[in-house]
Amino acid sequence: MKYDVFLFDLDDTLMDFGETEKNAFTNVFTTNGLPNGLAEYRATYRAISTVLWEDLEQGRTTLADLKTERFRRLFLEHGLDIDAEVFGQTYLDNLGKEVHLIEGAAEVINSLSGNRIALLTNGFNDVQLARMAGSGLADKFEAIFTSEAIGYQKPQPEIFEHVFRQMELSDKSRVLMIGDSLSSDIQGGNNFGIDTCWYNPRRKPNTSKEIPTYEIHNWNEFQLISKQTVTSD
Repeated sequence: MKYDVFLFDLDDTLMDFGETEKNAFTNVFTTNGLPNGLAEYRATYRAISTVLWEDLEQGRTTLADLKTERFRRLFLEHGLDIDAEVFGQTYLDNLGKEVHLIEGAAEVINSLSGNRIALLTNGFNDVQLARMAGSGLADKFEAIFTSEAIGYQKPQPEIFEHVFRQMELSDKSRVLMIGDSLSSDIQGGNNFGIDTCWYNPRRKPNTSKEIPTYEIHNWNEFQLISKQTVTSD
C-alpha cells in the first residue's frame, strides 16, 4: 500500500465554511439588534479576518487574540458600540452549531474505512469538535487535532510533529495531507515532507511556490486517487 494514513483539513475541505460563517454571522448580529449585519459588515469583516488568519499562519498572532481582535477592528471601523470580546465568543458559539458538509465528503470518509484517518484543522477546539459531532462523521476519525489544542497551526512543522507523535507514525511516505489551502495545508505538508492533495473545486490558479502531489476539483476525483493508492504495491 502507498498511503494508509490520511490527514484531512476541515473548513472548505470537508465542510462549507462560507455557509457556516454566513449563518453564524447573521444570527449573532440579529441577536445584537442588527439583522442586516451580514449585508452591511461581512465584506469588511472578511477583509480583516483574512489578514488576521494569515498572521496566525505566520505566527504573528494567536487564536485567543484573533477571536476578539477581528471584531474589535470591525466595530472600530464602523463606529459600533459593541463589546468585541462578548460578541466574539457568541459568534464562536453560533459557528459550532453550523454543519454543512461539502457534496461527496461523507462518501469519501466512509470509503476510507480500514485506513487511518485524522482531522487536522486550524481552528477553535470547541467549535470544530461541536461541528464534527453534528456531522455524524466524528467516529470515523482516529483523532481530531485542532491548532488551538496543540498550540501550533499549519503550516508550522510542530503541528505535524505533534500528529506524528500522537498517532505513532514514522513513515512519512505513507501519509497524505488533504486540504484546500495552499498556504497552510499544502505548504505545511510539503515542508514536513509528506505528500499533499490540494482540494480546489473552484479551479483557482496556483500562483504560489507550493506544488501539491495531487490536485482535485471534486471528491469523485479523490476516490480515483484513493483507490489507486490503497491497493497493494
